[in-house]
Order: sequence, then C-alpha cells, then structure tokens
Amino acid sequence: MAGRINDDDVKAVRDAVPIDAVVSEYLQLRNAGGGNLKGLCPFHDEKSPSFQVSPSKGLFHCFGCQEGGDTIAFVMKIDHLTFSETVERLAAKAGITLRYEEGGYNPSHQRGERIRLVEAHKIAADFYREQLDGPEAEIGRTFLAGRGFDQDAAAHFGVGYSPAGWDHLTRFLRGKGFSDKELISSGLSQDGRRGPIDRFRGRLMWPISDTSGEIVGFGARKLRDDDNGPKYLNTPETSIYKKSQVLYGIDLAKKDIAKVSRAVVVEGYTDVMACHLAGITTAIATCGTSFGNDHIKILRRLLMDNGSARVIFTFDGDAAGQKAALRAFEDDQKFAAETYIAIAPDNMDPCDLRLAKGDDAVRDLVEPRTPLFEFALRQIVGRYDLETPAGRAAALDEAAPVVAQIKNSSSQHEVAVQLAGLLGILDTQFVVKRVGQIARWARDRGGDRGPAQGGPSRGGPPQQAQAPSAPSGPALNLRSPAHRTERELLKLALQKPALVSPAFDAYGIDEFTAPPYAAVRQCIAEAGGAEQGLAETRDYLVNVLDAAPNDTVRNLVTELAVEVFHGKSIDETYAGMQLVQVRLRAVDRRIDDVQGSLARLGSNVAPDHLAAAQNEVWVLQQYAQSLRSNGAAAL
Repeated sequence: MAGRINDDDVKAVRDAVPIDAVVSEYLQLRNAGGGNLKGLCPFHDEKSPSFQVSPSKGLFHCFGCQEGGDTIAFVMKIDHLTFSETVERLAAKAGITLRYEEGGYNPSHQRGERIRLVEAHKIAADFYREQLDGPEAEIGRTFLAGRGFDQDAAAHFGVGYSPAGWDHLTRFLRGKGFSDKELISSGLSQDGRRGPIDRFRGRLMWPISDTSGEIVGFGARKLRDDDNGPKYLNTPETSIYKKSQVLYGIDLAKKDIAKVSRAVVVEGYTDVMACHLAGITTAIATCGTSFGNDHIKILRRLLMDNGSARVIFTFDGDAAGQKAALRAFEDDQKFAAETYIAIAPDNMDPCDLRLAKGDDAVRDLVEPRTPLFEFALRQIVGRYDLETPAGRAAALDEAAPVVAQIKNSSSQHEVAVQLAGLLGILDTQFVVKRVGQIARWARDRGGDRGPAQGGPSRGGPPQQAQAPSAPSGPALNLRSPAHRTERELLKLALQKPALVSPAFDAYGIDEFTAPPYAAVRQCIAEAGGAEQGLAETRDYLVNVLDAAPNDTVRNLVTELAVEVFHGKSIDETYAGMQLVQVRLRAVDRRIDDVQGSLARLGSNVAPDHLAAAQNEVWVLQQYAQSLRSNGAAAL
C-alpha cells in the first residue's frame, strides 16, 4: 500500500491553492480590513460574520466557535475528509502530481472514499453526456427540444442520457478501475440478481453538484411509458450525497447570488434551466425534498445576511405549491434576508412560462412579488368566513402567533396593522396589542426562534446584530492590560515578525503571564523563533501550528495570526511599545518577587543572600528605568 505523501509536495499544495479561493467556494467573503476577509462561519450558526480569512498567511479563524487552521484544515473539516484525501483533492485542483514515500503511488489504494466516489460521478457525467448524442437518446433530445432547450443549453447544464440496458455504466466504470463495492456505495449502481446493475436506465440525466462544483449525484427524468419508476429518480443517500444539503444549480448560481444578494428558489431542474437561460442566473432548486434548514444555511453563507438580501420562491399556484410555500414560511425567520413568493399567471412554472411567453415573462415573474409573510397570512385568513365575528376571531387566533414571530418591534407593528386590514377589523390597536401579548408570552416561555439571536425580521430593515464578543481563549482576561499587551506582541510575532525580531526571540516563556499565551510563545520557540518568519511567513506559521500540543493551542495560534491589531499604525514604534511593555511588566514582577521574598524572611536572611538580592533589585530597577526612558533601544 502507498505510504505517506511527500512533505515537499504537501507544502507545494498548501502554497499553490489560495485559501480565499477555496473558502469562497462555500461562502461569500467580504473585506474585513487589514488584508483579511470575513464571512458567516460554515461550522456553526451565527447572525453576524465572525469567520475571518487571511490570504497572505493562508489561515482562517472563527472568533465565534474558535475553529481555525490552513487551507488543508478547512477542507478536511467542511468536507469530512482525511488529511491524505484533502491533499490529493487540492493537488488535483492545482495540477500537482504527488509523490508517496514507503512504496510509491497506488491510486486505487491511496485515494479516500469521497475522492473515489466523486471521481466516479465525474466519469459517469461524461459518459451520460456522450450518450445523449446517440440514436437511442433521440427521445431525450425530443423531450428537451419540446421544453425549449437546444443542444447548447443541454451542454451548459451537463444534461445527459442513461442507456436503457441493464449495466452499460456499471461495465464502463469497472473498466475504469472501480470496484463493485464503490459502484454500489456511489449510488450509480444497485444490486441485481447477478451482480450490480445501473440504477439509472433510459432516462434524461441532470448532474447535481455541491457548492464547490463537485458532482455528487444525479436527477433522472422518466421518458418512456413502460418505465414503471417515478417521474423523477434521484441518487439515494450516500456518503457524498445528502438531498437535504444540496441545491441543484448552486455551482452555477453561487457567484451571482453573492454578487447581487438575491436567490430565486424554483421547483425543478428544467425550471432552473429556464431561469438561467432567461437571464435569472441566481436560480436554484431542491433535489426531491422540501426547502429546509440545511438549504437555508447554504444560502445564508452566500447572501451573508446583509440588509438588501432577497430570497424569492416561485412555487406553483396550485394547492401543492401553496402548501410548499407555507412550509417554507415555517423556516422564514431563520433567514436574515427578505423572503418573497412569486406565482406565475395560470399557475405555470418557469419552464412552461418561458415556452408560452418567452424569456421576458420569466424575468418579469420574479419582479412583482409578494412578501412570503403576507402570502402566508392571506392563506390563513382565506380559510375563514370573515363576514362573521366568530370567523374573524378564529382567523385572528391563528394568524396572530405568525405575526408575533417577527422580532423587530416596528416591523411587527406594521404587519399587525396589515393583518387588521386583511381581517376587516377596524380597531387596529386591538390586533396590535393581541400580537404583542402573544410575543411576550413566547419570550416568557423561552420560545423565541429565528432572529431572536440578532437577525433581521420580515417586512422591515434588519435588526442591529449584536457583535460577537471579543475572543478570550481559555483562562484569559482581556481587561488585563498585561494580557492585552501580550496578545498584541504575539500577534506581531506571528503576523509581522520583522517588526519584533530579533528582540522577541530573547523573551522567555515566563514573560507571558497568561498560560495560553505562554503556550503560543513556546510553539514559536519550537518553530525556530520569530526570526524564521522573516523569509517566508506562511511556512513559519505552518511550523508554529505543527508545534502546537493540542487543538486549543492550535486554534489560538490561528486566532492570533488573523486578528486585526488595535493600533492605527502598525510600525516599528508600535512594535517597540509592545516589546517594552511586556518586558517592563516582567521586570517589575521580578522586583516584586525578590522584595517580597526578602520581606517574608525578615531578619533571618543570610548576609550574602541579602546582598545578592539587593544587588539584583538595584540592577532590575536600573533596567526598568532605562526601559521607561529609552523604550525599545534599551532592550
């Protein structure tokens, strides 16, 4: 079996793939100042961005959950890969050929499960695309043409065709070196009476990619009447495909979603195609399941919850579409974006609308839209007889808790007034008070949901999100001037070693009073000192991280390596101030220790010991005075 990956190749991969480019495949990043970028953390739920990326250092750190590391660590965590799998994946992206020690390179043994399954899907997608040009696939081409999609459109979305035979793809993938176990695990094949057979046969095939653009599954559309399967058949749940965590078209739409802060959620693959071809390049769709929590998380990271973000649902106007819209509204407050619903005339979906009325009609569909909360209220109110007092009261009882979920008080008041109008209740203040009462009851019961954590609400501007508290790390007190100064000095040693070298490397571990900071100082020493960072900061930081004894210290290193400085001008003067303050406090502590020891001993101290101690105190006091008078020049 192949051995470990060559260390030089790991370094080459780490240097070749910019961390901001990798992270941007999963979430939107914006300028955070100081050369850093920020976004919503993909590893925990948050309402304001505390996740920072430093492109110059190749590191990320979340000040909310304390996750941090380099490009390899990010991919390992977000895609649940091993170290070797991650390096191989990034190497393939960068076009780097890896060398393996202790036995050479053996792809079939060395590559991890995810990489193998993703590779199988990529080969399958190419296979299906080629089959679409064959004579058997004429029925598929006719289907696409009948919905307004030509050959170029099919190629753009990677649409293909699965042959009607039992094991065409299975045999093809076997020939590429995939085992029967891998084919079954991938969901591309299934068990038959005589061995694996193709899962998809005689169908149009849409490749489904994750946010990073890797194909992880397929959606297959029935074409023939003698096909007894469902109209749409998707890849089953596998280790790389979770239908609740994928959105069809997200790989094509993510850049524009982030750019214009808008996402359009449609119901099917052909609807996504129709929208994109009509110019709505932010369209996406779920894959055989309703829109849920994990889908919201994907979109929130791209929209970054700014006040102008919009999510527009284009459900059909029939009963099923209305039900889907109401289900979406249940999770509405988990968005910080404004959410809307757009229903086409005659209840047509975007694909049918484009066929009937052209691209302009599809573009117009998502413009005159109704707020999702208003649509939900109208659906609730519409179930009651508002001509009677009992009907109006019953409608109010059901609708008021919906409005009470709105956390922004001014928005809640505005929507409550709208509800009064929908119900035909002239005493609007009665409705407003009723909604407010229900909201207070929910708070008293601890029943707040959604934007209670600081996100915006429907129908108005976003609430001011509470800024994340300053990261303290374990056993740290940032109110302590000593701890603040030690933190700044360590940040300088990690981020701008040229400003503190060589003086910093003469500082002892005991000059850092906070144990976590002392641990970081130890890591820097084991990495060769800050002077090692003068030539190549990125390699130096990797060495410091490698020296960390545990994840707690490692996370603190990444935190300090990306955190912005408190000073306005980060120069030699600023660095000298931090060096002097840390050293001066250490000298003062030593003076206090010696004098305290002498005081405790009293008259019992030996004359020679007393003389030595008094001399040490005198030398330290002179040094302290020199530091106060001459600053960094006295170091």
